[in-house]
Amino acid sequence: MNPLPLPSCCDEPVEHWPLPRPLTGTRLVSARFDPERLAPDDFARCAIPPLGGAAKRQAEHLAGRLCARQALLGLAGIPDVPAVGADRAPQWPAGTVGSITHSDGWAAALVGHASLWRGLGLDAETLLQPARSERLARQILTPGEQERSAVLPLDQRAWLVTLVFSLKESLFKALYPLVRQRFYFQDAELLEWSADGQARLRLLTPLAADWPTGAELEGQFAQLEERLLTLVGIGH
Repeated sequence: MNPLPLPSCCDEPVEHWPLPRPLTGTRLVSARFDPERLAPDDFARCAIPPLGGAAKRQAEHLAGRLCARQALLGLAGIPDVPAVGADRAPQWPAGTVGSITHSDGWAAALVGHASLWRGLGLDAETLLQPARSERLARQILTPGEQERSAVLPLDQRAWLVTLVFSLKESLFKALYPLVRQRFYFQDAELLEWSADGQARLRLLTPLAADWPTGAELEGQFAQLEERLLTLVGIGH
């Protein structure tokens, strides 16, 4: 039985690890949600500060924060909800780091001990359809990534564009709290990925003294039905 109140729009959060390589000192919690089930008192019922906007935006925010609270409770025994910072990034409790993601009715949060992890980035993306992936490819892929993907069949190329998009989102979420500098799709590239869910990325622009051009980071990914889940963890 979940000890924390649940909103009408969200199923009970579940702690699990769907990715190929567990990370020590972390918790990952996910939940399905339905914006059409959002009730006027859902935020108040869960003691989570309300967010304005359309029902979809409210439901995904609520579900993400609910997962974060459940993950923090499991990790550190503190049922806190990360506030929204001035830069719109989650503000994690002292001693913890984390990341929140949501995609088409599914939300997840990953939290870890700050003594073990400098940054964590989690991202979920619904697989792009081939026509849309072709329209977005030049925005998401570097010239080198475009060249390597050009030899693939259209459906495999769409899958790879989705993977690159999601890994770069995870990279941003992991690095931004450390460098406090925005960077974009063309500022990093996917060097390699393997069928067992391992990936390696490289920065193409300097972000800070600790993160020069050429710095490499490890990532991982898993396909969950029609969704890709990616993670970049930066340890101490």
